[in-house]
Amino acid sequence: MATQVIGYTTGVYDMFHVGHLNIIRRAKEQCDYLIVGVSTDELVRKEKDKTPVIPLTERMEIVSAIRYVDEVVVQPDKDKLSAWKRLHFSKMFVGSDWENTPQWKIYEKQLAPKGVEIVYLPHTDGISSTKLTGVIKSILDEHPNK
Repeated sequence: MATQVIGYTTGVYDMFHVGHLNIIRRAKEQCDYLIVGVSTDELVRKEKDKTPVIPLTERMEIVSAIRYVDEVVVQPDKDKLSAWKRLHFSKMFVGSDWENTPQWKIYEKQLAPKGVEIVYLPHTDGISSTKLTGVIKSILDEHPNK
């Protein structure tokens, strides 16, 4: 009997867009059970020096409604080894824009002895929550009385 492949991916998922969906869909294609970690507001403030537009509980609700997602968990920190100890995933999925970065090289070294394969999925160019926020701000600036 084949062992179930448990996948894990994480993100902020603020202002959910097609790039987020692409990562989640591609991840699910490579595992039987997909767990998605959603970053807390505090973690986003600490790591990105900004507050998410959409609160954590709502971001988790959005992600949980996606058919490719089997389970949603809170991501309180970026400690992937600690996440593995809780969730026992065998594949970790992340966008290709993180490949060969110092932080992900560390994760690779930490998780390899646990048998975890890190899979770098194609990044969707041209879209990000930061870009969406910028577009919305510029529209609001053009129409300040609306």
